Amino acid sequence: MGRVIAAGVALGLCAVLLGAPPAVADSGSLGLQVSIDRRPVEDATVPIDPANQVELQVVATNSGTAPVKVRSVRLSGVALALTFFAYDTTAPFEVPAHGTVTRTFVLDLADLSGQATGLLPASVELLDAQRVTLGEVTTVADVQGSFWSVYGVFGLAMLVLTVLAWVTALLALARHRLAPNRWRRGLRFLPAGFGTGLVAVISLSVLRLVPPEPAIELPVVLGAAAIAFLLGYLTPNPVVTGSDTTVRLEFTR
Repeated sequence: MGRVIAAGVALGLCAVLLGAPPAVADSGSLGLQVSIDRRPVEDATVPIDPANQVELQVVATNSGTAPVKVRSVRLSGVALALTFFAYDTTAPFEVPAHGTVTRTFVLDLADLSGQATGLLPASVELLDAQRVTLGEVTTVADVQGSFWSVYGVFGLAMLVLTVLAWVTALLALARHRLAPNRWRRGLRFLPAGFGTGLVAVISLSVLRLVPPEPAIELPVVLGAAAIAFLLGYLTPNPVVTGSDTTVRLEFTR
């Protein structure tokens, strides 16, 4: 059971540490300004209600010497390096050299309620035919979705695994079943610490207090893991009772 719990928490940790950044074009990139429901998204928190359609306006500026062809627009939300929602709208247009083009799209996000809830880092990207990012604007989306969305259930699953990790570690401590080696005792508590950090990050997001951005989630998760490891390292040596010892008798001729 302990290994299963540790594996589940480790999967959540890998999501935080191993997220791959999106590809960005080396040349012909576009300057981009975005507004959602006539609210500029840059350096702002944008409320998104899945029950209503969203008006997305993009203003693309090409400062290069060659025209740039845009194939689609993507609105996506990411937490813990996992993409919890992504909407692509195919609407080809061309931005001429030293020119500016404005496009407005109406998005139907009805199924977003079942995908995410709370504060999530979001981005609006312009993509070319090879799915390479030509321009991008990041923001924070306040998704008014359901607690039983994919994101909410993911947080609940991490909470259950974390509680089980703490219970198994503390029971082993109470029953004097921890390893005599301090480093191994610290490692026994480590999954519980990682899980605690992940649950804290998701809870702050769902409660709309702090979005799970890398500058926040990594210190919280790694800090909680370090504290749990230290607690395990400092636990007292297990007491060996008479019933736990084995007496070996050797008979010689």
